[in-house]
Amino acid sequence: MQSVPTTAEPDPNAQRILERAGLATEATEDWLGSQPVLTGDYRLDVAESSHFWVAGTSLLARLPSKPRRKVAETAAADAITRATRASRDRFLAAHVDTLYRTLTRNYGSFVRVEQLVYEAAEIPGLTPTREQVAAETGLPQRDKDGIEIDQGIFLSRVLAHPTSGAHLCHAMLLPTAAALVRLEEFRARGTLDLGAAILERRNRAAVVTMRNPRFLNAEDETTLEATETAVDLAILDPASEIAVLRGAVVEHPKYRGKRVFSTGINLTHLYHGKISYLWYIKRDMGVVNKLFRGLAKPEASPDEICGDSIEKPWIASVDAFAIGGGCQYLLATDYVVAASDAYLTLPARKEGIIPGAANLRLTRFVGDRLARQLIMSGRRLDCDSPEGRLICDEVVPPGEIDAAIDRVVEGFASSGVVSAAGNRRAFRVAEEPLDLFRRYMAVYAREQAYCHFSPALIANLERNWNAQQRKA
Repeated sequence: MQSVPTTAEPDPNAQRILERAGLATEATEDWLGSQPVLTGDYRLDVAESSHFWVAGTSLLARLPSKPRRKVAETAAADAITRATRASRDRFLAAHVDTLYRTLTRNYGSFVRVEQLVYEAAEIPGLTPTREQVAAETGLPQRDKDGIEIDQGIFLSRVLAHPTSGAHLCHAMLLPTAAALVRLEEFRARGTLDLGAAILERRNRAAVVTMRNPRFLNAEDETTLEATETAVDLAILDPASEIAVLRGAVVEHPKYRGKRVFSTGINLTHLYHGKISYLWYIKRDMGVVNKLFRGLAKPEASPDEICGDSIEKPWIASVDAFAIGGGCQYLLATDYVVAASDAYLTLPARKEGIIPGAANLRLTRFVGDRLARQLIMSGRRLDCDSPEGRLICDEVVPPGEIDAAIDRVVEGFASSGVVSAAGNRRAFRVAEEPLDLFRRYMAVYAREQAYCHFSPALIANLERNWNAQQRKA
C-alpha cells in the first residue's frame, strides 16, 4: 500500500494562541498532539483524522460565538479552523477517490451535491452536518463561522479528481426528481406555474419565465429549484422544438408593470445570511450548465465525444437589464434578443464573489481585456453598442421584443432543429468540453466558498449596496 506521510508543519505559536483565549492547557496540548500523519490506509486515516477534526470542533465550541469574541478569542478560533481545514484537505487529497466510491456505491449511484456533502458528514468532522449548518442559517452573514467552507474544500477535491469529478457533473446534469414528477402534467396542460418560474408552451417553443417580482427577478434560495425544474421540463417537452428564457413583470416602483430579465443573486438575502454556499454550486452545475449542455441520461456519458444528451436551442430575451447572474445565463444560451434600452453588467468586484462560470465563458464572447473590465472593474455594456452586440445577437426597440422572439423561434424551427444538438456539442468540444468545465468548477467550488464568508463581501455590500438599510 502506498504511504502518504503528509502532515502539517507544527505551529510553534499555536499553544500560546489557544491559551491566551482561555482554553485549558491540557486540552490544547492533547489536541495539537493528535494531528494525524496520513498512512495511506483509508480506514486508519479516517479514524485518526476524524478524531482530530471533532476535537477541534469541541475546542471551538468552548469559545464565545463569533460576534462576541475578543481579539485573542478570534485568533484562537482562526488557528483551530486553519489546522482542521488543512488536515481535511490533506485527507481528501489522499483519499477522495475511495471516499467518493463509498458515497456512490462504487459509482453506481448518482448523488447531487446537496446530498453528497451531507453523506460525507457521516465521517465525523469532515463536512458539517445538516444540524450544524441549520444552526448558522438564521444568522446574518457577518456572524457566521463559515463552516460551509468545508463543503467547498470537499467538493473541490471531488471535482479535481477526473473520475469522481466527471461522475458528479453527470449527476448534476440529470433531470431532477421534481421535474420528472411534473412532466406528464406539463405534457397534458402545456402550462405550469411553479411559483418562482412559469413554464408554458407557445407554438413550437417552451417558454421559461423567471419570477421574483419584489426583487427585480433576483435569484435566491426561493427561486432556484423552480427555475431548474422549469428548465428540465422545457428540455424534456416532446411537443416543443426550442426553449426561451425570460424575466417576468416586476413590482419595483421604477419598473412597475414592466418586464426585466434578472438582477442576478439577491444581494439583500446574501447580506442577511439567507443564501447558502451550496446555492452557488447547485446553480452553476445544475440549471446553468443544463442550458449549456442539455440534460444527461443515466446510462450515457454527458461528454461531447462519446456521450449523449437531450438538448434544445435556447433563446434568451433581455428586457431592461441582465445583471450578474442574469448576464451569466446569456453566456449559456444560443441566441440573445435584447431591447435597445437594456444593458449588461457583471459587478462581481462590487459584490466580492466569483460570477459563476463567467470567468470561463465570457472571454469567448468579448475577449480577455473586456472580460476583465466587466468582471473586475464593473464596466457596463449597453446592449445597443458594438461591445453589447458581442453578446446580444439581435437588438430591437423595447416594444418589439415579443415579436422578435416569435420571429427567432420560427426561424430556428422552420429551418429544422434536427442538427441543433450535434452543432451544440461540436461547439462545446472546441470551446468548453465537460472536462474543462469540471476543472473550472474544482477551482470555483473552493474559491467561492472563501469569498462567500469573507469580511470583504460584507464590506462591499454595505459600501456598494447599502445593505444595512434593506429589508430581506
